Amino acid sequence: MSFIDSYKKLEKICSEMYRDSHGVSAYIDEMLSTPNGADYVEGWNEDLKKLKHYRWVRNQIAHEPGCSEENMCVAEDVRWIDNFYSRIMLVKDPLALYSKARNSQGVTKPKQISQQVTTPTRHQQQNVSQKPTGCFTYMISVMLVIILISNII
Repeated sequence: MSFIDSYKKLEKICSEMYRDSHGVSAYIDEMLSTPNGADYVEGWNEDLKKLKHYRWVRNQIAHEPGCSEENMCVAEDVRWIDNFYSRIMLVKDPLALYSKARNSQGVTKPKQISQQVTTPTRHQQQNVSQKPTGCFTYMISVMLVIILISNII
């Protein structure tokens, strides 16, 4: 699979989660607005840096003359994007892990949760569409809190 195909796949799932045509950017924005993410999730800053870099690479390929996958990407780039997509589908992406850590530990005791993901088994791949995505669940929770607060005020 090519870089652009992998990026489009990631963009699509993020767009569906955020109901936004710029899904990867919405995911990045969510990470940027999440307080102390690195305190709760191991590899938070590295993932954020990679996502921002790959968004930039995609934009260079799409908009800059002379930029192509051949001169902008290596196979490891495609593997990282595919792995990140798998982590989203398995609810092991940074925002999902952050939400789990905050819900299980409370806000006073951060605990680092590892994001390391192995290649999903065939059974996991078949059932992955039945699992809710972590970011979507997190967004619903945030929206409910906002609604509750606005009703109190």
